[in-house]
Amino acid sequence: MPKPKPRRRKKPTPRGRTTAVIVTAALVALGAGYLFARPYLRARTPTNANVDATLLISMSGWQPATLHAKAGEPITVRMVNLDNRFHTDGGGWHDFVLPTLGVTKQVAPEKTLTFTITAQAPGEYLYYCDVCCGGKDNPTMQGKLIVS
Repeated sequence: MPKPKPRRRKKPTPRGRTTAVIVTAALVALGAGYLFARPYLRARTPTNANVDATLLISMSGWQPATLHAKAGEPITVRMVNLDNRFHTDGGGWHDFVLPTLGVTKQVAPEKTLTFTITAQAPGEYLYYCDVCCGGKDNPTMQGKLIVS
């Protein structure tokens, strides 16, 4: 009895390969875009109507880097950590340190923390993140609370 011939696969055409590469590249780009945009989209979603200011923190620094308040009046701050736990310096953790007012708050990776501070006297108060990215010596990790 003669041996059956093995079936040969058809070789993909150059057009088929090109289509597969384009589809794969598009899926990778969409996935990367989603992963990049996810924390920013989450940060913009209002979660607390009583928040006076929202501070975004990442390895790039504070956004915005300036807060405004009135003397003797509390200001409620929502601090949003945009970094994930794979951030190599500090494991994605960030903190808000305002030594003049004795405030130190830490926020976990991709989490939000809401807190209230009150400055009694007018002036400019330095705040910073001292966990990673050069800490308080890095200008992008510094911010100012301006009290009028």
